[in-house]
Amino acid sequence: MAFDGITVACLVKECNDTIIGGRIMKIAQPETDELLFTIKNGKEQYRLLVSADASLPLFYFTSQNKQSPMTAPNFCMLLRKHIQNARIISVTQPDLERVIRLEVEHLDEMGDLCRKFLYVELMGKHSNIIFCDEQNVVIDSIKRVSTMVSSVREVLPGREYFIPDTQEKRIPLHEEKENFIRTISEKSFMLYKALYSSYMGISPLVAQEICYRAQVDANLPTNSLTNDQMNQVFASFTLLMSFVLDGKYDPVIVYENQIPVEYSAIILSSYQEENCKHISSISELLEHFYAEKNTIVRIRQRSIDLRRIVQTALERNVRKYDLQIKQLKDTEKKEQYRIYGELLHTYGYEISTGSRMADVLNYYTNEQIKIPLDPELSPLDNAKKYFEKYNKLKRTYEALSTLTKETKEEVEHLESVMNALDIALHESDLMQIKEELILSGHMKRKGKQQKERIISKPFHYISRDGFHIYVGKNNIQNEEITFKIATGNDMWFHAKGIPGSHVIVKTNGEILPDTTYEEAAKLAAYYSKARGNEKVEIDYTERKNVKKPSGGKPGFVVYYTNYSMMINSDITGIRIAEQ
Repeated sequence: MAFDGITVACLVKECNDTIIGGRIMKIAQPETDELLFTIKNGKEQYRLLVSADASLPLFYFTSQNKQSPMTAPNFCMLLRKHIQNARIISVTQPDLERVIRLEVEHLDEMGDLCRKFLYVELMGKHSNIIFCDEQNVVIDSIKRVSTMVSSVREVLPGREYFIPDTQEKRIPLHEEKENFIRTISEKSFMLYKALYSSYMGISPLVAQEICYRAQVDANLPTNSLTNDQMNQVFASFTLLMSFVLDGKYDPVIVYENQIPVEYSAIILSSYQEENCKHISSISELLEHFYAEKNTIVRIRQRSIDLRRIVQTALERNVRKYDLQIKQLKDTEKKEQYRIYGELLHTYGYEISTGSRMADVLNYYTNEQIKIPLDPELSPLDNAKKYFEKYNKLKRTYEALSTLTKETKEEVEHLESVMNALDIALHESDLMQIKEELILSGHMKRKGKQQKERIISKPFHYISRDGFHIYVGKNNIQNEEITFKIATGNDMWFHAKGIPGSHVIVKTNGEILPDTTYEEAAKLAAYYSKARGNEKVEIDYTERKNVKKPSGGKPGFVVYYTNYSMMINSDITGIRIAEQ
């Protein structure tokens, strides 16, 4: 995932296809480091978002509008004064730098035609938006940079604009074979690192793609490459650069388990096609990708309060369970006390009052046994005392047996809720988990707040063989798919002995092929506490064998007839159905 030079080149092509000759109708600065241009070209209107945020610099066309502050910042006012209603003459990229130059034409105060340049530098923490005159002298920038901040380049009004060459990388677009081989060979790095550290505009992701297409291990040291391997890498490198020169882009987002993990302006053949989503334009890709990433981040943030409630309850119940187990272990002596009492009743007439120890035959084991006595009490009173201890421990055992079972079920329930929070992808998923916590007494509904309408749906996959697979995101959905969606002969899967999602496969009365069994089992492993493990034991059985005990916690079921298999938790390649 990188806003590299190739992505920028794709954006420049999109600009040349859409806004050349258009006029800048509005300029807004909704955030400190962000500009929003409204550009009209003929009958079409475009919104161009430009951000110099240090953590996430961006440049793309968007359909979304943003609210601007009541008073426009100084840089925004300056741009409005100079280039509002200006015509865009060209959009270019110097070499393959992460820099976009917008050249605009406008009338000055005297009515004379003049030109200005707006440089958008998309360089991580060094990102900036710099406004220059036609002599490339800085008029102002969205971030002013003095010598106190950078010893390489000042970005201040009156200074000449230039792009600092601090990395001394080569321009890759027209590279010759001899120079390529010499440049790569001089680097004592792994091959993919030598590529992205030697050539401008190439990210680690693209470097690995070049190696993959060349069928050469990206992690090989450059000094170990054969001539054939070097030729293959150069051929792959040249082909990719020809795509950039010819403007042959194919924007794609790569997903892993429904989460966007990478994007590129070119096809990433190193990823399986079923994990790739092709997008019509690079702007749409960027807006879509970062919107999804922001949603995931927001869900993680929104789940913090719920996690805190669940974690606190979980820790409290684990401590309670440990204490109950310890107390339960202490009751193991109860049978010994009962035997002491019975033996004293049997042999009491042979024991002298005031004795501290009785040595008698244990007729249960036919062995001699020593019984401690209170010398202040008679043998029969000692027997009575041991029976009282036995009865007390027996009552304690009976009470604790019920309590430990209830506490263990509560711990398992809370662990399953924590697992549901880990796999939640949407706010509706969190709402359903919150409703479960309210129903189970861990949260209270505020005031007279009504139960919210929840539209969260289970995950829906389609196996390679065309069978529909449903995965519950939480305990409420687990019960829904098991007892409402599934019918008697459908197959049911669950990770053995650990919190996780119910998984059902609709068989439609057919015999499932092995590949569908394996895919369903992988989903059960992935959506469980064992996610990431190479081997997870999965139980599976027909749905008719799964029962919900009376009074059981949400999602808690029992089954006594099942098969098991060991499987990994990698669900790469399993196709998710369109929602």
